[in-house]
Amino acid sequence: MSFVLPEYHAPDFTQPMFQNAPSVTFHPAPRDGVAPEGYHATSIFPEYFKVNGDWLLAEESRMDCVAVLRDGKIAVVEFRNLKEGEPVVVGRTEDASEGIYIYADGFETEKGEQETFSFRQGRSRETAYSMDYDSIYELLRHEKDHGCILWVMGPACAFDHDARDAFAALVRGGYVHGLLAGNALATHDLEAGYLRTALGQDIYTQKSMPNGHYNHIDTINAVRLAGSTAAFVHSGKVKDGIIYECVNHNVPFILVGSVRDDGPLPEVYGNVYEGQDAMRALVKTATTVICMASTLHTVATGNMTPSYRVVDGVVRPVYFYSVDISEFAVNKLRDRGSLSVRTIVTNVQDFVVNVRKGVL
Repeated sequence: MSFVLPEYHAPDFTQPMFQNAPSVTFHPAPRDGVAPEGYHATSIFPEYFKVNGDWLLAEESRMDCVAVLRDGKIAVVEFRNLKEGEPVVVGRTEDASEGIYIYADGFETEKGEQETFSFRQGRSRETAYSMDYDSIYELLRHEKDHGCILWVMGPACAFDHDARDAFAALVRGGYVHGLLAGNALATHDLEAGYLRTALGQDIYTQKSMPNGHYNHIDTINAVRLAGSTAAFVHSGKVKDGIIYECVNHNVPFILVGSVRDDGPLPEVYGNVYEGQDAMRALVKTATTVICMASTLHTVATGNMTPSYRVVDGVVRPVYFYSVDISEFAVNKLRDRGSLSVRTIVTNVQDFVVNVRKGVL
C-alpha cells in the first residue's frame, strides 16, 4: 500500500449560484467578546465567503467560532477574542444565498453503490481494524517528512513499560511533532523515568511499591524544585520516557490542567483559556492528530481541529484519529461535531506498541 494525499477539488465559482450570490454581510461586534445578532457559526469544513466579488476561504478554521474580516482575509475567531467594532459575518444559510458557502465534498473520491441494509457499519470493539493500522503506518511515514503529527495523550499511555518505550521510540524516529496532554500524563511518565513506578506501581510488573502513593507527588515536588521539566530532565534524574524524549528532541508539549491536578508541574496551564490558546497554536500546525485515552483533551482538540489545512497555498485534509478502549469515549467526539474523526476501539497501550512496530 502506498499513501497518496487526496487532491482537493475546489467549488466551481463560475456557476450561476456563486456568480449571482450577494456579497456576505458584516455587522460590527457590539462589544469585546460579543458577536452581533445573527452571527454565522463556523464548522469543521472548508467555508467560503463572498467579499467584494471574490470567494475567500477561511484558511485557519475551527468549529463554533465566528468569521471576521481582518486585513482583507477571513479570520475564524473565538467569541472571547472578538474586539468591539470588528466586522463579523452574519447569516445562517450555507448554500451561497447569503454569500456563505460550506463545502464538505472537496476530498471526496468516487464511491461504489452502498447497500440500504448491511451489518457492522458502526465502529465498535467488534470492528476489524487491520486496514486502519496499515493506513496509519502509511500516513505516518508520509507525514513524518511532509506534515505535522500531533498526539493527544491520557495518563494510561504512561502506565505501561512497553507503551512508554514504544512512544519514546516514535519521538526519536521523528513521528511526533507535538504533544497535548494534562498534568497526569507528564507526571506519571516522569515518575516512571525517575522512580520506575506510575502511581506507585512498578511500570513492568504492576506491583505496588512500599509508600508508592508518595511517588507521583515526590516527582512533582522534585520537578518544581528543579524549576522546570526540562531542567529536571537535563539533571539526569530522569532516565527515559515520553517527556524525556520530547525535551531532548525539542518536541513541544502543551499541558493543560484540571481542578483535580496535584502539584501541578510548572508547565501546566492553570488558566483554561490560556491553555486553550496554547493548544490551538499547536493544532493550527497539525495535519494528522492522534488522540489516545483522554476524553477531556480529545474533545477539546477535536473542537478546535478543522477537516482541512492550507499548506503552501494548497488545501489538504487533516487526519484525525480517536483511540480508546471505551466505545463511549470515541463516539462522544463524533457526537460533538467532529464528523471527520476515525475511531479505533482498543487498548491504547497495545495501539502504541503496534504503531511502533509498523513504522520503525
